[in-house]
Amino acid sequence: MTKRVPPSAGLRILLVDDDPARLTLLRQGLAQAGYELAGQVGPKDDLLAALRRTQSDVVIASVSSPGRDTLEGLAKATASNPKPVVMFVGKEGADLAGEAIRAGVSAYVVDGLAPRRVKSVLDVAIARFAEFQKLREEVERSRTALAERKVIERAKGILMRQRGIGEDEAYQMLRRAAMGQNRRLVDVAEGLISAAQMLTPEP
Repeated sequence: MTKRVPPSAGLRILLVDDDPARLTLLRQGLAQAGYELAGQVGPKDDLLAALRRTQSDVVIASVSSPGRDTLEGLAKATASNPKPVVMFVGKEGADLAGEAIRAGVSAYVVDGLAPRRVKSVLDVAIARFAEFQKLREEVERSRTALAERKVIERAKGILMRQRGIGEDEAYQMLRRAAMGQNRRLVDVAEGLISAAQMLTPEP
């Protein structure tokens, strides 16, 4: 399950930028909002290593115009451990908003880097990220439940053929076995399928 982002007061921020002027603005905004600066790297540095080293909760990237390499780097770095990502870009980066969102960016702000805006932008990004992760987890739970139902249905079919019994009776057999072994129903079903495949491989 995805790590939950802590309340804003305890956020650890990783800055991705190599422009002194922009970094100064970002540092001012973070200081005003009471955030903790966990680290700072350049756009060409190893972002994944930086995230692991700093244990950051949120990434703020500020670039004049994000290249596709930058977006791909963000996507790869947050793929296994998703985090809210905020990008402040210049006007020349406006046409890459769609690609940025697909790469996992939670908030894409064009020509709007100002210290007073940092907190509000972060709040929106974190809220969007949390909602997206909730939907993602719900989809994953649904996908897992469907896969488990298919396994149970397959195990019932094996019992029905082998024992000459009906569907309800096959299900009850699986259920009793699961209760007796203190195991999940799907685990018992998988065990039955594996045993059947060893004895008589199914076509």
